[in-house]
Amino acid sequence: MGKTLNKAALEKQKVLAFLDAEDSKIEANPGIYGNKAAKGDFDSLFEASMKEQDFKVGDVVTGKVVEVQSDYVLVDINYKSEGLIAINEFRVVDGVREVKAGDTVEVLIDRIENENGMIVLSKDKADMLRAWSDISKAAENEEVIEGTVVAKVKGGLSVDIGVKAFLPGSQIDLRPVRNMDIYIGKKYKFKVIKFNKKRGNIVLSRRALLEEERDSLRAETLDTMKEGSIVMGLVKNITDYGAFIDLGGMDGLLHITDMSWGRVKHPSEILKVGDEIQVKVLKYDQEKERVSLGMKQLHADPWESVKASYPPGTKLKGKVVSLAEYGAFIELGEGIEGLIHVSEMSWTKRVKHPSQVVTVDQEVEVVVLEVDTENRRISLGMKQLQANPWVELKESYAPGTIIEGEVKSVTDFGIFIGIEEGIDGLVHISDFSWTKRVNHPNEVYAKGQKVRAVVLGVDIENERFSLGVKQLESDPWSNIENKYAIGTQHEVKVTKTADFGAFVELESDIEGLIHISELTTDKINTTEDFVKPGSVLKAEVISIDKDARKIGLSSKLIKLRESKADVEDYVKKATATSKSTLGDLFADQLKSMKTEGKS
Repeated sequence: MGKTLNKAALEKQKVLAFLDAEDSKIEANPGIYGNKAAKGDFDSLFEASMKEQDFKVGDVVTGKVVEVQSDYVLVDINYKSEGLIAINEFRVVDGVREVKAGDTVEVLIDRIENENGMIVLSKDKADMLRAWSDISKAAENEEVIEGTVVAKVKGGLSVDIGVKAFLPGSQIDLRPVRNMDIYIGKKYKFKVIKFNKKRGNIVLSRRALLEEERDSLRAETLDTMKEGSIVMGLVKNITDYGAFIDLGGMDGLLHITDMSWGRVKHPSEILKVGDEIQVKVLKYDQEKERVSLGMKQLHADPWESVKASYPPGTKLKGKVVSLAEYGAFIELGEGIEGLIHVSEMSWTKRVKHPSQVVTVDQEVEVVVLEVDTENRRISLGMKQLQANPWVELKESYAPGTIIEGEVKSVTDFGIFIGIEEGIDGLVHISDFSWTKRVNHPNEVYAKGQKVRAVVLGVDIENERFSLGVKQLESDPWSNIENKYAIGTQHEVKVTKTADFGAFVELESDIEGLIHISELTTDKINTTEDFVKPGSVLKAEVISIDKDARKIGLSSKLIKLRESKADVEDYVKKATATSKSTLGDLFADQLKSMKTEGKS
């Protein structure tokens, strides 16, 4: 260990050398120096002096650093030899070992002598004894101790409080901690909640101190809490529906709907944990100790001035913030949104979804159509920024104008014919023919077919273009009373039979009905006992309903005339009966046709 390793041996050599020199002087001059001192006397005196300090293992003493070597530190504790302390018992700060010659240190005597005759010391054990004493005192008196978090261990954190102590995860903070790494290297105050010196167990709690602090703050907060007051708070936690704000010992909920007058998709858009914010107490339930908070209430409601700021007809720009099936929501200002319905996006295009016209975050120009402050709604339009083509259509296509176009689509109620780009005209099924009954448009027309039609009218307000095909020809029923006057006789062909009579064709598309009672003077049970489809009969017109497009005929009347019977009373009765029953008969016939069509 070098020449400095045995202090006692060196000192003894120096003293003995001195005594040898003195002995030589005494022998040379006995008269001057007197009797010679015995060298053996020094040995006993030296050993006695070195034992004046009675050291034993476990003692804690104070020493002075004599020398710092690569593996050990030499410390003088006023013993016959210096003591050894392992170099790693001294901390390293910023790459530098915290020990130098001349430093005073408190150490524990671990062994009186090693193989080199050196006393073995321990700074760590001395620190530990002192720390255990402090910890024991803190645990007994419930005092607060300070320590530094040094590492993450299973179930919690390791804390240096002079000795290693355990901080469970549940005792780190008031709320469960997900990321323990953020605490490493930081200094905190703790409470000792479990202490066993024999086993070396120390359990700490930071949460206990925080709870005490919170309870103290909570009492103060509750005393000053009242609805309408404006307070400062710290954002503690963020959820999908809002944020919890620490008001000082108690939490309040700031709901997402109370964060801003504008649209907020998620609270994290405007807040983050740790933010200090100003909020207004909206509701305070003293019994349940629940507090509802608001941020937007710190500012005036922008809807209060909407009517003055956005009168109908105003043109302005806005940003598309979201799309729905029925339209696009446009942000006009902070907290103010309006809706462009799909029907207000184009004059001519059939917009099924707003994404066909606009995209989110796009800036668009709009016109204010209507403002409903009570329900907080603003109706907007885009098509109104352009000239209305339906006005021009009405001027260009006067009623009676004949057009030709392609069938764009076939529906249950009619067909749509292309007029101009984006403009289709509708031919309703009722305007297909004056006389024919059409069950479905696809019986007559197909998509892509070229069709001529007559313009019936243009409805600007409802954006409808009405067309007709039957109007290309004159209505055969317009002159029906002259052509088939009551009393005139005609040869007719049976087209269909029913229980109540026979339908006959007067001419192409002009049909009449002979009731079973008007078929013959003979007694018959069913219509087919007398006629069948294809039979040709002679019949006389006995009634005409021009509005309902119905003609009643009688074969029986012709037989009576031929037999020169008194027919005047019969005609009167037949006519009266026909007028009252003809409508019912045609209704039955129509019902029968529909039933057959379904089958």
